[in-house]
Amino acid sequence: MSTRAVVIGAGVAGILAAAALSPAVDEVLVLDRDDLPDGPEHRKGLPQGRHAHLLMAGGLAAADALLPGLDLRRHLLAAGAREVSLGTGMVTLTSEGWFRRWRPETPRMITCSRALLDWAVRTAVLARTGNVTVRRAEALELTGTAQRVTGVRVAADAADGAEDTFPADLVVDAGGRGSRIMRWLERLGVTGVRERSVDSGLVNATRVYRVPPGAEGFPLTIVNANPFLSRPGRSGMVLPIEDDRWMVSLAGTRGGEPPADPDGFLRYALDLPHPIVGRLVSGAEPLTGVHVTRSTRNVRRHLEKAPAWPEGLVVLGDAFATYNPAYGQGMSVAALGARVLAEELRRTGPHGPGLARRVLRGAARPVEAAWTMAVSQDLWYPGVRGGRPGLTDRLATRYVRRLTRAATGSFTAASALWEVTSMQAGAERLFRPGALLSALTGPPLPPLSGPPLTAQERKILRELDRTGAEDRP
Repeated sequence: MSTRAVVIGAGVAGILAAAALSPAVDEVLVLDRDDLPDGPEHRKGLPQGRHAHLLMAGGLAAADALLPGLDLRRHLLAAGAREVSLGTGMVTLTSEGWFRRWRPETPRMITCSRALLDWAVRTAVLARTGNVTVRRAEALELTGTAQRVTGVRVAADAADGAEDTFPADLVVDAGGRGSRIMRWLERLGVTGVRERSVDSGLVNATRVYRVPPGAEGFPLTIVNANPFLSRPGRSGMVLPIEDDRWMVSLAGTRGGEPPADPDGFLRYALDLPHPIVGRLVSGAEPLTGVHVTRSTRNVRRHLEKAPAWPEGLVVLGDAFATYNPAYGQGMSVAALGARVLAEELRRTGPHGPGLARRVLRGAARPVEAAWTMAVSQDLWYPGVRGGRPGLTDRLATRYVRRLTRAATGSFTAASALWEVTSMQAGAERLFRPGALLSALTGPPLPPLSGPPLTAQERKILRELDRTGAEDRP
């Protein structure tokens, strides 16, 4: 008897889930409410699709494991993506000062538009699996009971109101921020699932520019928000992406939101804690208008702790938890969750008792790590909704700030932070002896008074600057 899996959502989480399922079942049907483009083009079903996305080293390794015979890194780079070393390829202002650029090998991440990443991953999976099909359809509800999910009811054609039901041995909800999993669980009779939301009111504003001639190698530049000043956080990023373009993303929490008009966009960038982002883009040619998104809440669904869970239902990606996108970990968490699914399927097959529960518990580990990182920052912003820092938050924040301050002048401290943020290691990495000693003794080198640019990079910045802004600490 043939086995079928149905995946809800054809974004990165859904397509990687399909890759995990493909060796274990006869058919994988991926459902998405959008018509998927034939190339790297934006689609409306991704609320964060026009903003900056990063695929961290840990997420890339997890995705690679799902596609034997393919070097996903090379595949993405061939499609036009860029690769950035966290140690040498970034200029970063943190709440504790400027990070130095270290020459030793450090984790790398992939940068590109979300449209390119989705398209490249989807084409790679479809080319290497003979049993994965993507179909346009909107999932309406799950079929089955509180004990077992048996399929998905869909609106197959919005024009005529037709509905259909797809039976399935396994259903994966990877429907993203718009997932209706809580409502579906309630209809099945699954109760006791706790959900928490932390909302700093963050607004993203993004504009794409052509990289000016001669500036193609300029490092990824980030001015991070400082959550510890009792005022709205404001940040900016110049991200190199495919086709010699810069994706420039500004972000501000409640009370400090970036504007949507081009002149205001530039003024906001110049008024960040350091004007480098504004100075860079003041001399670059804009290719788009300013796109604004307010869909940035952190939402954690504690699905793995439900008193009872139906067989045949797995939840991955943003349907499990969403994070403030400023931290860039969502896609990597989705990839790590898909790898857990693949491992459990190899162990027991699609009908193994308790499979869905084990996948949820395994996927919850990277989910919790990303959630903790995002919320431990967002809780400090004024006007945050969903909680305030407790004693544990305050103690953890005090330690991480000491370690971050040490990292401004210590490769040992910086490498610990990079390994955790790139999802190559868990939070325990921050408490190894070298990191602990660094946090205790502080940075061995004095703080930098400005961005760590080379002489050539400073020349590029001066030539691009049309604002007359001066470097300042």
